[in-house]
Amino acid sequence: METPLYIKSLLKPNGNGKRSAKRVWSIDLETVWLPFFFATNTNGETAIAPDALGAPLRLAYNPDGSVKFSRSGRPIIKVAKDIADHVKLIRENFTATLQSYANSVITENPDGYKAEVEKARQAGEPIINRDKHNLDQAIAKMHEEEIAQVMAQARSEPESVIA
Repeated sequence: METPLYIKSLLKPNGNGKRSAKRVWSIDLETVWLPFFFATNTNGETAIAPDALGAPLRLAYNPDGSVKFSRSGRPIIKVAKDIADHVKLIRENFTATLQSYANSVITENPDGYKAEVEKARQAGEPIINRDKHNLDQAIAKMHEEEIAQVMAQARSEPESVIA
């Protein structure tokens, strides 16, 4: 089966790994989503409201109309609903595309797929076993330290007199 170009392009590094400001679905709003949505509006593929694109970040408000703050006291900023809704649609379509591609490979090459899954299972087994062993040791050490702390505390407290 020939891998579609759109799948190949998803798997190639593009050198654009720098972090930036506000991200939506872990993708930069300013350098990716806004130019993309301006382009889709230009081509008539979307009709995102100009105010959503012009002011994509909005203050969040409480039901009573007051500004919403986080527990740390910072105002909560959200993405305009029109943009958030389109990102959600793209995310759902993207997920469906990945699932469809995987299903087509499973259907067309079940033996190769099963072999790949088994190879990964075998390669992962020593890592899972090592992590389990290290976690068991860490928990045992933690329990020993807790017991030692309780014992030390009990030794340092005066014995109560039973009347």
